[in-house]
Amino acid sequence: MIANAPLLPLLLAKLTLEKLTHPLVVFGLAGQFVFMMRFVVQWLVSERKGKSHVPVAFWWFSVIGGLMLGIYGILDEDPVIILGQSLGLGIYVRNLVLIYRRRWRIASRRTTTSTQTAPVTSSEKAGALDADTDPVLLDSGLENRDPS
Repeated sequence: MIANAPLLPLLLAKLTLEKLTHPLVVFGLAGQFVFMMRFVVQWLVSERKGKSHVPVAFWWFSVIGGLMLGIYGILDEDPVIILGQSLGLGIYVRNLVLIYRRRWRIASRRTTTSTQTAPVTSSEKAGALDADTDPVLLDSGLENRDPS
């Protein structure tokens, strides 16, 4: 009898209002929502740019959502979620470190360049600040904008 029953009604029957309003479940669902928002942000930014692009906000949503889901997994004693989020968190944080390290290097070059007495050549500017192609600079709002 159960084998012939539709799967969705059986799943929904198990999701009682009491289970859905339990504080831990609410926290876990909020974490899943934050984690899902990274894809919405990436999609919206890519649509706006007309090409695939991963903004820094994607990584921040990944870290925050991953932390929330990891905490949920620990409190719920769910090894699948704990292990699944652990590796991802390391990757998300590493990407943020790489992004901000590059931004700091570029900012320090600008500071150094602006205090030098010798002018910076156009090739040096292009190499250090290629904002038309560098996704880090594009994401920082430093891209060359079309005046029209």
